[in-house]
Formats: sequence, structure tokens, C-alpha cells
Amino acid sequence: MSNQNVFTLINPQTGNLAFKLLPFGDNSHFDHLQRNNFFSLIWVTKGRGKVKADFAEHHFEENSLLAFSPYQPFMLCVNEPIEGIAIHFHPDFYCIHMHQKEVSCSGVLFNNVYQPPFVKITDEASATFKMVLDQMKNEIQNTDLAQYESLVSYLKIFLITASRLKNQQLEEMKSIPNAKEPFILQNLKDAIEDNFKTKHSAGNYAEMLNISAKALAKISKNYFNKTLTDLIAERIIIEAKRELYMTNKTVKEIAYELGYDDEHYFSRFFKTNADVSPQLYRETVGFGKMEA
Repeated sequence: MSNQNVFTLINPQTGNLAFKLLPFGDNSHFDHLQRNNFFSLIWVTKGRGKVKADFAEHHFEENSLLAFSPYQPFMLCVNEPIEGIAIHFHPDFYCIHMHQKEVSCSGVLFNNVYQPPFVKITDEASATFKMVLDQMKNEIQNTDLAQYESLVSYLKIFLITASRLKNQQLEEMKSIPNAKEPFILQNLKDAIEDNFKTKHSAGNYAEMLNISAKALAKISKNYFNKTLTDLIAERIIIEAKRELYMTNKTVKEIAYELGYDDEHYFSRFFKTNADVSPQLYRETVGFGKMEA
């Protein structure tokens, strides 16, 4: 697809990508492992395949919107040619953590370790997306005042529409009798959310839920397509990333709050799972200063 169709904004202070619209007509952009320092929304309008993200693999169909956080590893393997458009935006351009009350997409579209990283797009949402994308294309070529504010407004509409749709689809899944999660599964999710800062081993959760480690491991693999150890690690890394971006706490302070007395051990754990050190993550993703 011609580069003339690609629309890019660069942060003049850092020289890094701030915002980008990338139409694609094949899988050449995503057929290798990605670890980007920005958020990615990839709307596949044609084609299907498999997405490898973090520790799991999932099949996606056409009209799927895939969502990935900074430094989240992913790649697409396609069964048939894909087409669509990607939106890339750096946290310095728009921080979903800082504006969680406005768009509510963290833990839904992004940073949801319990669900596949995509949502199926309906005809109604598709019409909204097309309208918003057309407005973005017009605005990104407009260098008048308030260009940034206008682009952020359209991005918010896109994120809100997608987040509402995913929440709706998750609720519909729960209402299907044979698709209901086992009771133990919800207990496991609650246990991880309540204890991931202090309990880091799969055995901790088996004991807490009064179930054998082998049985719990099987449940995790069957329903999350991940080992329980990987699930816990993902949740810890998501929290560490949020703290690195949203606060000025030292790596040592963050490590301690996440249950690691040894800062160096935590840094190795972070680098193993995020592919960058905590300090490099903070430097490349940026530090979002809290609004007064």
C-alpha cells in the first residue's frame, strides 16, 4: 500500500512517533515479533489468522480489532491475506492510564490478561470507526491550532466505542449457559487481582483456592490458554509498567511494593518478561506527569 496513505505525527521534543494511521494491504508489518514503545490498535477488515501475544495464541476472524500495549510482544500469522488499518499512539500523546475514567479501556481493550487481545467489530461499530478514521485523516493533515486536541477527541471516541463493544460481548458470553466460566475460574481471577503483589507462585493460589496445583494448572491452560505462572507474571508486569509510567517512584520502591525485596532480581524478572529494563521502559515509553 502506498506510503501516501500513511499519516504520521512526530513528537518534536523527542523525535519519536506520537500518532500514526497505517493502512495495510498485507501482513508485512506484523509478520515478525513486535515490541513497540507505543499502543497499537489493528483493525483487520479482511482476512483471518492467528495472533501470538505474550504467552498465548488466539485465532482471529475478519473485522477484528486487536489491541496491544507498549512493549507487549505480538505477531500475526495469517491463513489468508489481510487488509485493514492500524492506529499507533504513544502514551505521551494519549495516556490511557491517566484518562481511565474517560475511556475505561485499560483492563478491557488493553492489559486484560484473562481475555484474548481483540474484539469482534459489529456493523454499527464499523460505521463509527470509518467515520472517526476519516476525521482523523483530515485532521492529521490540518496544521491549524488545536490539531492535537481534535485528534485526541477522535481517538477517545474510537477507544470508547471499542471498549463498550468488548464489555458487551463479554457480558453476552456470560449469559450463554455452556460458556459460563467454572466457579473456580472467577475465584482464581479474584485471587490474582487481590494478591499478585504478595503471592507470586502458582502453588500459593492452589493452596488459597483449596485445589491441587495440577488441577488449577489445567484450568488455567484450558480457559486462559496460558500457564498459571505466566498469568501471574503478566499481571505483575502490567502493574510495574503502570507504576513506571504514572509515578516517579524508583525501581527499588516499585519492586518492594510488588513483593520483591531484591531490586536486581525484580529488574531481571521485568526484563525477561518485557524485553527491556525498567529504566529503559520508563525512558522510552515516557514519564506521564500527573496533572495538577
